[in-house]
Amino acid sequence: MDNIDHRILDLLRVNARSPYGDIGSVVGLSASAVKRRVDRLVASGTIRAFTIQVDPEVEGEGTEAYVELFCRGTVSPSELKRILSAVPEVTYAGTVTGSADAIVRIRSRDIPSLEMALERVRVAPNVDHTRSAIVLSTLVHRSAP
Repeated sequence: MDNIDHRILDLLRVNARSPYGDIGSVVGLSASAVKRRVDRLVASGTIRAFTIQVDPEVEGEGTEAYVELFCRGTVSPSELKRILSAVPEVTYAGTVTGSADAIVRIRSRDIPSLEMALERVRVAPNVDHTRSAIVLSTLVHRSAP
């Protein structure tokens, strides 16, 4: 990948539907040259997908919380993945450093449904306790690269 490829990726992150001609005018290439580069980036797996982002409010998922998960004993990442994958409101989960074993992002329609999702996480085997923070407002939101 060269600097032009990186610039193309940056422009596609902003708008994956950008016409190749528009991208080409920014990076100094023809539309067909941009298309060839994008096709190569897709074929190599650098670009994994083109997608849309829907406003969570429209999807009925206006309530968001970040939850620290603390386990009893040693729990493998694959076991945590199994536990958390069973809760549809979990939109992200990752193991972390520090005192918590994992950080979990939950999206739900309201506080009662958030509480029900949290309870499904809390009663899972090996989960000792959780610590939650409900998001009041989103200040910055960027798509993951």
